[in-house]
Amino acid sequence: MTETRPHPRKSPYPLWFFIPAAIIYGVLFLFPTISSLWYSLTRWDLSTAQFIGLENFQQFFSEPFLVKGLVNTLIYAVTTSGLKTVCGLLLAVLLTSNIFARGFLRTLVFFPVLVSTIGIGITFTVMMHPTKGIINVTLETLGMPGPGWLTNPAIALFSVALVDVWKGVGLATLIFIAGLAAISPDYYEAARIDGATRLQQFFRITLPLVRPATVIVVTLSLIGGLRSFDLIWAMTRGGPGFSSDVIASVIYKQYQAGFYGLSTAGNVILFALIAVIILPFTLWFNRREVEE
Repeated sequence: MTETRPHPRKSPYPLWFFIPAAIIYGVLFLFPTISSLWYSLTRWDLSTAQFIGLENFQQFFSEPFLVKGLVNTLIYAVTTSGLKTVCGLLLAVLLTSNIFARGFLRTLVFFPVLVSTIGIGITFTVMMHPTKGIINVTLETLGMPGPGWLTNPAIALFSVALVDVWKGVGLATLIFIAGLAAISPDYYEAARIDGATRLQQFFRITLPLVRPATVIVVTLSLIGGLRSFDLIWAMTRGGPGFSSDVIASVIYKQYQAGFYGLSTAGNVILFALIAVIILPFTLWFNRREVEE
């Protein structure tokens, strides 16, 4: 008796269906990526390129203000990602409960996501003015001196981070609302029968079951924080000094100054930084999800 093996199932789509997508992917991603890797190893302008090896990367890590931009990028990404995750989850829990005007409040929370980042940056720059801004004027009316939100090097980066959280927390809230809606009410009903408090239900049921949404929020927030540029540039342009510079703003300044090879090396470093942080996190979560 000979054993008959089932024939592999053929795809209903011919192979040439994938050619347009492959061409677009190659032109818009692969070619620019490979070109950036090459130009990061050169000293180039718009017409010529001279191979210099790793000198651009050595210079990047030897300049204090460039290293400062790298550190600020990590601080900014962790701060914005953490606050968006925590605030988004709490707002989602609130906006899925039986409260008055729930639909209006959901719209209100999500509205900043739709507004132009540059417009928000300019608006908050005016509001955070040290003497004429509405925030400090209000604080002085209450008898509290207002800080230099964007002029104090110690808090300028965190001031921009708070504005970023205000703008992006609506998307995090929306993702968490979708995650909460997928949790069966039977879990909460059984917990109430067993006498669990609201706080116990949150930590024992909500947090574990909403973890897929948490991973999505953290991943998107980290990527957005690591590559943030427009809001920082609109509000502080990396100042005062280099106190709020991030890698993206440093790259832009180096490009403006004509250091094209150095700015390209900064792009490669930013790409590698995102990959080093995001890929292990995603693989770790996927492995835990499979094990469970």
